[in-house]
Amino acid sequence: MASLEPEQSKASVGAWRMFDASANRAAEAIRVLEDALRFMLDDAHLARQAKAIRHDLAVVLAGTACSQRIRLRDVPGDVGAGMTAARTPPRATLTDLIAANAARGSQAFRSLEECGRLLVPDTAAAFEQFRYRLYTLERAALTAVASRDRLADVRLCVLLATGPSEEAFRNLVDQLLAAGVGMLQLRDKTASLPLLCQRTAAAVAIARRHAEVSGGPRCLVIVNDRADVAVATGADGVHLGADDLPVPLARRVCGPRLLVGRTAHSLEEAQQAVLDGADYLGVGPCFPSTTKDFASFAPEEFLRQVANEVSLPAFAIGGVTPDRLEQLAGLGVGRVAVAAAVTAAADPGAVARQFSQWLKIQSQPEPAVV
Repeated sequence: MASLEPEQSKASVGAWRMFDASANRAAEAIRVLEDALRFMLDDAHLARQAKAIRHDLAVVLAGTACSQRIRLRDVPGDVGAGMTAARTPPRATLTDLIAANAARGSQAFRSLEECGRLLVPDTAAAFEQFRYRLYTLERAALTAVASRDRLADVRLCVLLATGPSEEAFRNLVDQLLAAGVGMLQLRDKTASLPLLCQRTAAAVAIARRHAEVSGGPRCLVIVNDRADVAVATGADGVHLGADDLPVPLARRVCGPRLLVGRTAHSLEEAQQAVLDGADYLGVGPCFPSTTKDFASFAPEEFLRQVANEVSLPAFAIGGVTPDRLEQLAGLGVGRVAVAAAVTAAADPGAVARQFSQWLKIQSQPEPAVV
């Protein structure tokens, strides 16, 4: 075999050192992400996604062809070892930490992919897929942090029909806002599209006026099924079921500002919704309902798993009444979406206030033991 020319040999050694540095950088970045998602976000699902990337990367790097990189490692001879950046991205929040390490990891994977084409061509496709998996994980993680903050005080969602008249609808919305409801969802399968648009726009206007007068946070207005109505009326988001527009497509319609909620009937659906970029979940159905017939109900273990493994805000749906809140709290569920339990009550405002106050108390952290 012909020996390499000096310049070729030098380039090959340099490429392996570049490959080694990128491999170390990628593994370190993914490890930081995994630990941040595990310990700071308390999200077992996303932490497992990061761990899977880290382990799969280790398998590729442990291959005979890739492992020789370590023999060419030369820390003292690295001309960039002492380089410092004049400015670096801030690390003041969990969002900063996730964004910085996701960027570091994706850049390292790109470098590995390019070096792999030169040195170990069979690995290039794997490094490309790691990069795409990291992009998905980054979006899901940053969405979880943002949604947790945006919905921190939203514990009760009331589902509304368009009502018998505009006056009755406006009166009901006023009562619910006065009772401290944090989210309203317009859901009426029988309403015409013009009527749904009219009622949604009215709810948005009432919510804005109430926030201006009270000086408090504005109640969020969500539209069931119809992303187009949510966008056209200035609502805060859309809620989707399994037979509605998929979350990624709804995001294209709604843009970055609007919330996109997704109903999940199983842990697998909940986990996929997280990876698809949903902002919150509706989990259930939990109990028999007077407004909708269900063929089956969510097992308690499913609700407990979502509470324990997914940090995305999750609302229990289906037949939720005040006397069932304690049962849900015992499963770790601290948010609910209700319909008839509030809207069909003789005094909707009073029942909504009962829900709101109980959920607010439950959301308070336990006092420290001295």
